[in-house]
Amino acid sequence: MLKLDNHLSGRHFLHIPGPSPVPSRILRSISYQTIDHRGPEFGVLGLEVIEGIKKIFQTQQPVIIYSASGTGAWEGALVNVLNSGDKVLFYETGQFANLWCALSQRLGLNVEVVGKVDHDTWRWGVDAAVIEARLLKDTQYEIKAVCVVHNETSTGVTSNITAVRQAIDAAKHPALLIVDSVSGIGAAEYRHDEWGVDVTVSGSQKGLMLPPGIGFNALSARAIEVSKSNKTRKSYWAWDEILESNKTGYWPTTPSTNLMYGLHEAIDMMMAEGLEAIFARHQRLAAACRLAVDAWGLENQSLDQNCYSPVLTCVAVPEGMDADKLRKHTLEKFNLSLGTGLGKIKGKAFRIGHLGDCNELSLMAALSGVEMSLGAMGYKPKASGVIAAQAFLA
Repeated sequence: MLKLDNHLSGRHFLHIPGPSPVPSRILRSISYQTIDHRGPEFGVLGLEVIEGIKKIFQTQQPVIIYSASGTGAWEGALVNVLNSGDKVLFYETGQFANLWCALSQRLGLNVEVVGKVDHDTWRWGVDAAVIEARLLKDTQYEIKAVCVVHNETSTGVTSNITAVRQAIDAAKHPALLIVDSVSGIGAAEYRHDEWGVDVTVSGSQKGLMLPPGIGFNALSARAIEVSKSNKTRKSYWAWDEILESNKTGYWPTTPSTNLMYGLHEAIDMMMAEGLEAIFARHQRLAAACRLAVDAWGLENQSLDQNCYSPVLTCVAVPEGMDADKLRKHTLEKFNLSLGTGLGKIKGKAFRIGHLGDCNELSLMAALSGVEMSLGAMGYKPKASGVIAAQAFLA
C-alpha cells in the first residue's frame, strides 16, 4: 500500500474532473461478497442494471456495459460499426478528442479532423456549421461517421449535440453520429434517443460516481443494424454476443461483479435525486465556480459562454505562472487535488472538478484552497472568488 511521508489530517478534497469522489453508499455496496456471475442472484442484478442504466442515458435502446475504461468503450464504439479504411470525421475540441482520433488511426480508420476556422479550437465547442459544410461536400458519402466529444474534460467545454444531429440531417448525409460523453453522462444533460445519437460512449468514474472500470456504449437501432454487416475482426468488444447474453442478465465474459453492485447503487441514488435535479445542481455549482474565477481576475479556458461545462471549470493562469506548481501547493498544503492542464495547455491551466458527489460546501472548500494557493504563488486576485461564490450560493 502507498505510504506517504506525512499524514495529512482531515478528508482529501478530490476536485479533479474524474475520477470523482465515490459516495460511502457506493463504496459499501462494492464491498459486498462477490457472487457467482453465472448464478441466479447475479442474473437478477444484471437485469436490473441493464434496465436501470437506460434511464441514465435516457434511451429505450440497449446500453452495452463493458468491464473497461472509457478508452475501451471508445474502441468498442468504433469497431462495431466501422471497417478499416472507412472515412471518419472528427471535430477537435481538446485533448480527449485528439486521443480518440489517435486511437481511430491505430485501428486503420481514415481520419479527417475539422475545427472552428481561424480560432483556437481548444477554447470553443463544436461548431455544427463546420460539420454541415463538410458533409455537403461529401456527395459520394465517403464519410461513414461523425465523432464529437460532448463534454471535453480537458477544456471545460460542453458542445451542443442536438445541433450536430441537425447539421447531419440538414446535409441529408447518412453518416452515423458517435458521441463521447465519458465525463458528461450523469452530470450534464444528455438525451441519447431524443438527440438522435447512434452510439454514446461513457465511463463509470465521472458523473456516475464509481471507481474506474466500467465503460458504456449506448446504441441506436440503426447502429445495431449496421453492426450486423460490419467486417472488423473483434471478440471482446463485439456487441452481438453481449446483447444476446444480456437478455437473461448475464455477460459472455466475466463482468466486474462488485462494480456492478456499485452501479446498481449509483442508479438508485441518481433516480432518487432525479436527473433534472442532478443537472440543475451541476449547473449551479459550475456557475458559482465561474464567478470565483472571474473575481480572481483569471480567464475561463472556454471562450463560449453557451458551452461552459457544468462538470468542470478549466482555468487559464496568467503569463508566468506555472499551473502545476499551483496544483502542487494545493495538494501539499491543503490536501486538495486539482486537475492538470493536458496536452498543449499543460502548465498553462488547471481544472476544478465539480461533478458527481459534490455539493456547495465541497466546492467552497476547493475554492478556498485555490484562493489561498494563488496568494502563495504571488498572485493577487482582483477580489475574493470565495466571497463571490458564497454570495451566489447563499
